[in-house]
Amino acid sequence: MKARPEFTGMDRFFPLRYPMLRIGIFTGVCLSAVLLTVLFLANRVPQLERFALERNVAAAATGLMLMAIPACRFLKSPVRLFVSGTLGWALLSLCYFSLEIRFPRLENRMGALHVFMLGAVAYGFLAVLGWVVSLFWVAHQQPLVVVRRRSP
Repeated sequence: MKARPEFTGMDRFFPLRYPMLRIGIFTGVCLSAVLLTVLFLANRVPQLERFALERNVAAAATGLMLMAIPACRFLKSPVRLFVSGTLGWALLSLCYFSLEIRFPRLENRMGALHVFMLGAVAYGFLAVLGWVVSLFWVAHQQPLVVVRRRSP
C-alpha cells in the first residue's frame, strides 16, 4: 500500500504535484477573485456606495484570511511558505496589472509592481519569522551540555 495517493491524470501537469505550487495557485486565484469582485461592486453597483467602508473592510479581511492559507500550511517550512505565498501574490499582481488597463485610475493608487512587492515582503517577513521561531524551538529541545573543568 502506497503512503501517498497517485493522482490520475496529473502526469500532464507535473508541477501541480507539489503542494506549495498547488496552494500558491489556489491562493492567487482566490485573491484575484476577491479583487475582481470588489472592483466590480465598487464600480458597477452604485447602490452599495454608502457601504464602501464595510465593503473594503470585508475585502481586506477576506484577503488576509486567504493570505494565511500558505502561512498556516507551510508554517514549518519557510522556503515553501515563501514560494507558495509569492506565487499566489504574483498571480494577484498579474490580475491587478491587467485591471490597470481597464481601470486607469487604479494605477494612481498603487502600481502592480508595488502590489507585488507588498505581498513578497509580507511573505518574506512571515518566512523569516517562522525560520527564527523554528531555530528557537530546536535550540529549546536540545539538552544543555555541561562542561566541567578539572581542578589541577
